[in-house]
Amino acid sequence: MTSTVLARRGLLGAALALPVTLPAWAQALTDAQRAEVVDILRRALREDPSILRDAMAAIQAAEAAQAETRQRDAIIASAEALFRDSADPIKGNATGDVTIVEFFDARCGYCKQLHPAMEALLARDRNVRVVMKDLPILGPGSVQASRALLAAHRQGRYPAFYDALMRVNGEPTEAVMRGQAERVGLDWARLRRDMDDPAIQRRLDVNLALARQLGIEGTPALVFSGAHMLVPGAVDAPALERMVAQVRAIR
Repeated sequence: MTSTVLARRGLLGAALALPVTLPAWAQALTDAQRAEVVDILRRALREDPSILRDAMAAIQAAEAAQAETRQRDAIIASAEALFRDSADPIKGNATGDVTIVEFFDARCGYCKQLHPAMEALLARDRNVRVVMKDLPILGPGSVQASRALLAAHRQGRYPAFYDALMRVNGEPTEAVMRGQAERVGLDWARLRRDMDDPAIQRRLDVNLALARQLGIEGTPALVFSGAHMLVPGAVDAPALERMVAQVRAIR
């Protein structure tokens, strides 16, 4: 690459990076100098359109790195609420050496795709702790399902009821939830009363606020302890195992 092309790339990159308010040196340019800069940029783009592509790619990469840093900082700042809230339901080994926080919606198809992968991980690795964070973002039916799950937690049957709802095909209507609740040994009358307890809605509000702080925009979303890593979307069992191994490797 010639020095002329390099200079043009540097000039274009600098121009693209300029804030809305120009720095002092740019404001000091005469009209003729500004016109000359614009002409250089136009000629550079005509001769090598890849300059713009490369410059945009660099900007996007920088923005992604900044977003990743912000998210990592948010995870560190929220560590207590994420990993050590005693009110959260737990699956797997309650004293496991790796903690995964799972934000999920009981009506989310991708969450249901993740479910067997997580079950396979917990069956293979007996030293993983999964913190369950109900995040009902798909409407009133999701809110009702989350309330039912948290009510089941009061009876010590959250994992069993969660597994049952994740295997349901179709909507978790009240009739469906009652059938699954009774099948896993829950007292439905007590559960139904507890669903309307304002404390359960407050719990959901806490989860929603935490998700916003972390920039979570959908479900499922997984946060791994130690690595301060957030993984959006469903992943398969081998990917989960690799992530757990990665967390252990950096401890």
